[in-house]
Amino acid sequence: MPESIRDLRNAWRPDDPHVEEALRDSEVVRSRLLYDSSNYVFLVDLAHSAHGEGLAVYKPQRGERPLGDFPYGTLHLREIATYEYARLLGWEIVPPTLEREGPEGAGSFQLFIEHNPADHFFELRDREELRESLIRVAVFDLLANNADRKGGHVLLDGAGRLWCIDNALCFHSYEKLRTVIWDFAGEQLPEPWQHDIRRVRDCLRAADPSTDALRACLHEREVEALIERSTELLANPVLPEMYPWRCVPWPPI
Repeated sequence: MPESIRDLRNAWRPDDPHVEEALRDSEVVRSRLLYDSSNYVFLVDLAHSAHGEGLAVYKPQRGERPLGDFPYGTLHLREIATYEYARLLGWEIVPPTLEREGPEGAGSFQLFIEHNPADHFFELRDREELRESLIRVAVFDLLANNADRKGGHVLLDGAGRLWCIDNALCFHSYEKLRTVIWDFAGEQLPEPWQHDIRRVRDCLRAADPSTDALRACLHEREVEALIERSTELLANPVLPEMYPWRCVPWPPI
């Protein structure tokens, strides 16, 4: 990649009211392949007539590597699903992400988060001010059934907020949790978080219109499995110990 990640600047912010419009309706003026990714991933410069310029991470559907367990062509939709699920919960931990056309066809566009790549999970986990945010990420990954939470997938922005990226291997209907974040086993979920999980679970059960965007990204059985995981966690709202089977991704960063 021509520039260092830490030197890139994004004019758009996750909490900008126009950020989704900017991501969806902007013109791609430059696209650069990120060579260290297992699938085709591009850093794209975007320009919008009303909102100026910004940066996004573009993952085209046709650049996805076939996997033995996740249906081919669904990984970009799972990236979008994690954003939609986090938004339903009211947990701002996944950067704005949506589906649109790009130079390589339809794919996910996720707002690029300015960060220092050296500040990955293993460097952040002992910082007391980040403890609650990291526990929330662990809870989110348990619910989303994240099969690939590496240390480098947790970013710290310039304002001190944590963000979760590379969420393509989520929401499988079978147990797939693989994460490096096991440090908080035994932690009790705060009651407000339980309320959020219960509210979204009930909306999914009722097929409430607020869940349409999430449901559109997933198979019906995967939605049912999400409801089941939510119910199980609410029955025992404690983060689990490490599982006796494979539960850590490789490489860890």
